[in-house]
Amino acid sequence: MKRRFIQQPNGELLEVSLDYQSEPRNTDAYLWNDREYQDMNDPRFNSRSTHREYMKRNNLTTIDDFREHDARQRRAREDFYRGIDQSRRDDIARALEQQRGR
Repeated sequence: MKRRFIQQPNGELLEVSLDYQSEPRNTDAYLWNDREYQDMNDPRFNSRSTHREYMKRNNLTTIDDFREHDARQRRAREDFYRGIDQSRRDDIARALEQQRGR
């Protein structure tokens, strides 16, 4: 027979029925992270999902979409200041090939 347990805040396990459903933690039906959207009183959106739909519909983006781009740019800057430049290597290799071909 199957058994189901939930973990209490103190770490103890409590056996519950198989159809047990916990009480919702947030009674206003919004995730706490959506509170900032609700507090802005912006008629365009009041949750992350409506904000995401608005941004997509208007062909907009947020800065977090550029995290990987920023990381690549930072690595490129670090390489530049360390003297690592792939284009220089390619230029030197091309020049050597041209010298050998003469």
